[in-house]
Order: sequence, then structure tokens, then C-alpha cells
Amino acid sequence: MALEFGIFDHVDRSDLALPEFYENRLKLIEAYDRSGFRTYHCAEHHFTPLGMAASPSVFLSAIAQRTKALRFGPLVYTLALYHPLRLAEEICMLDQMSRGRLDVGVGKGISPIEVGYYGIDYKNADKLFAESFAIVMQALTKGKVDFEGEFFKFKDVPFELRPYQQPHPPLWYGVVNPDSAERAARAGMNFISNSTVAAVKAKAERYRATYKGAGTPKFGMNRYMVLADSEAEALAIGRRAYRGWHTSFHALWKRHNTMPNNVVYPPELDDQIADGRAVVGTPDKVRDILKAQLAESGANYMVCRFAFGDLSLAESLRSVELFSEHVMPALRAE
Repeated sequence: MALEFGIFDHVDRSDLALPEFYENRLKLIEAYDRSGFRTYHCAEHHFTPLGMAASPSVFLSAIAQRTKALRFGPLVYTLALYHPLRLAEEICMLDQMSRGRLDVGVGKGISPIEVGYYGIDYKNADKLFAESFAIVMQALTKGKVDFEGEFFKFKDVPFELRPYQQPHPPLWYGVVNPDSAERAARAGMNFISNSTVAAVKAKAERYRATYKGAGTPKFGMNRYMVLADSEAEALAIGRRAYRGWHTSFHALWKRHNTMPNNVVYPPELDDQIADGRAVVGTPDKVRDILKAQLAESGANYMVCRFAFGDLSLAESLRSVELFSEHVMPALRAE
């Protein structure tokens, strides 16, 4: 399968006023569309500067109107925060309005604090996820819903909306360890991982050992990326922007005097560069690093993060320009 390229975006807040912030992001997404990226994946977060796309469906509906070929979707819909019937209807609407360009990522959410603000006990997140996912899939594929569980009970609910893509849009999962890679494989989902090369390799191997479906799922490897005409310029830009992203990522956790227990992000970009989770430099350097990482990891989907922290629209656009002109063709040729 030919190597494809995607985008991941927390849609984390900068110092711009929100109308300008959203407009700049949409202009950048238009550039992703022109440059031949496959899918734009956006995160869902709440009550934190980490995520200004708190309602992914609203944001994605704007993207559907501003792009022509780019696929798009949440990574992930936090299922514990949705009524599953309402979410299934939103999925169908987005898929129909975009004529089948929606990809659907699902998960239980990473933050007990965020779901707690909605009155959800995070201890129930796994069960809520399982029930909600089963209901959404039934709604998308069966035309009606009959379900009885601990949290939801439905009897003969008619479902008028259907997805454009049959039997349903492609499914995605954010994989944090080999066990979650196995869950993704059993559900037939593609996955994206923001991990070291060795960790991505372990997840891909567990997935391949478990997956029994047809076709070749996508194993995505996500990287912070800043490209410039000189390495010094790229490092200066990336270091500055990453500090802002790091502050936003930890803002809500610090407010509650705690820290996430399943992910670790060092305070400086250089540490991310050292373990391979950030790739910063000239196009030639970025190409060589990614070529080696892809070969070792077994990933077949290269996911780029060109917008984070206080990166300006011009800085992100320059990274996209250099990447699409010099890095993408070389990696595809490999």
C-alpha cells in the first residue's frame, strides 16, 4: 500500500482572537487540501486551552465547505460525552454533506477532569464507550436501534439518516499501548500513535497479530514538525511554539494539582526531538529522519502536526510548503 500522509491537530489556542484563530486554521486546512494530504484529524477537548474544537462536528462542518478532496474527522469523539443516537445522526450528516469524506475516530477520552465537569464518573468511561460505540454502529448500519445495557436502553428506534459511505465511514482509534492496539484490531479500526519508533513498532506488531479482517489498515505515526530553510531557524521556531503547546496541554491538570498518568510530554522540544517524536529542520534532514523512522516502525501512514502553540499561519504554511514539495515525494518514492 502506498504511503499516505495525514494531519493531527489539537486546535490548541494561541494569543489570537478566536475569530482570527479559527479563520487562520481554516486557511491552513485549505493548504493541506491543496498539498495532497489524505485526512485532517482533530482532537476533542473541553474547558482547556488545549482544544478549541470542543464540538468537532461544528468545526468539521466548516472544513467540509472549505475543502474539496481532503478527508477529515475527529481523533477522537469522546463517546462518554455524547448521547449515542445524536452522535450517529451527526456522523451521517457530516458524511452526507461531504459526500463521503468523513473518517470517525472514537475513544473514551484521556482526561478524567474534562469528563468530570460533565458529571461523568471516569470509572465508567470504558463501559460508556463500549455501549455507545455499539449503539452508534448499530444506528449507522442497521437502520434502527434495539439495545439494552447498563447506561442505555432503546427499543425499535427508527433511524432515517444513513452514512454516505457504506456500511459506515472508516474508523480510527488513538493507540497508547499494545493492548489498545489489540482492541483497535479486533474492532477493525485504523490507528494513530504519538510514540517513539520502538513503541509504534510494538503496537503495529500486536495489531497485525490480532487483525483478521480484509484489506490493510493504516498504522499512523504522529510527529510534531517544523521545517525551514535552515536548521537554526526551524529549531528557534519550534522551541518557541512547543513551550506554548506544553503550557496549554498541562493547564487543566495543573489547575487540579495533578498530572496525566498515561502520557508524558517533556517541557522542551529538544527532548521530543531526541526521542524522535518531533522532527525539526531542513527538508533534507526531515526526509532522512522520517525515512528511517518509517522503515523501523512499520507505520504506513505519516501523520504531521504543523500547527501547535503560537506558530503563526505563515510559519505553518512554510512548513507545509517545504514538506509537500520536498519530503512527501521522496518518501512516496521509497
